[in-house]
Amino acid sequence: MRYFQRRKARIEIVPMIDIMLFLLVFFMMMTLHMIPATGLTSRLPASTSAERLERPQVVIALAADGAITVDGEPTSLERLMTRLLADPEARVVIAGAETAALGDLIAVMDTCRHAGITRIGIATREPSA
Repeated sequence: MRYFQRRKARIEIVPMIDIMLFLLVFFMMMTLHMIPATGLTSRLPASTSAERLERPQVVIALAADGAITVDGEPTSLERLMTRLLADPEARVVIAGAETAALGDLIAVMDTCRHAGITRIGIATREPSA
């Protein structure tokens, strides 16, 4: 009667460890893509009366020479307009260089307003002592 002898059930732990490691790596990679672009190559103007804003959905960087970049990609005012028209409820922060021309800043702000954006912030840094 050894033929009908039952084998003791085993729980294989190696496949479970593989799945948990895969899930850990997956969620870490997804979290990295959720972090917004915060590094800017320009020096922001200082302000003593600045306050914290909500987390922006679109960060527009304005260089001293008038070049516009959105999330690290160079763009023009026309392409910026089409991008902003897709989501008129977006929160926009303009990070202009300290030596950027006021006319360039106004052109970017006008483009945002024409796209229907009402929540526009200007990035600054804390003044050094």
